[in-house]
Amino acid sequence: MFIRIVKLIFKTEKVETFLDIFDHSKVKITNTKGCTFLELYRDKTNPNIFFTYSHWETEQDLENYRNSPFFKSVWKETKTLFDGNPEVWSVDKVRS
Repeated sequence: MFIRIVKLIFKTEKVETFLDIFDHSKVKITNTKGCTFLELYRDKTNPNIFFTYSHWETEQDLENYRNSPFFKSVWKETKTLFDGNPEVWSVDKVRS
């Protein structure tokens, strides 16, 4: 399993737009080949900071998704809402 964590910071007035985009995209993302889990978290102290947490069967599955027309379209729309650069971590589960 391959896990991806992405930190996203949004402009205050764009948070609801991002939430709408996520709500409209999550089913298609989780139906993508290799995606087995997707959740969205919000920072407790700064409501403009979000984290996506996703599980992928392989790193290649994530790369295939990232190169898809769907991802490119969603990312193009989402990145206009940012109030900071996204941060990305790729991690392996060590213990549960």
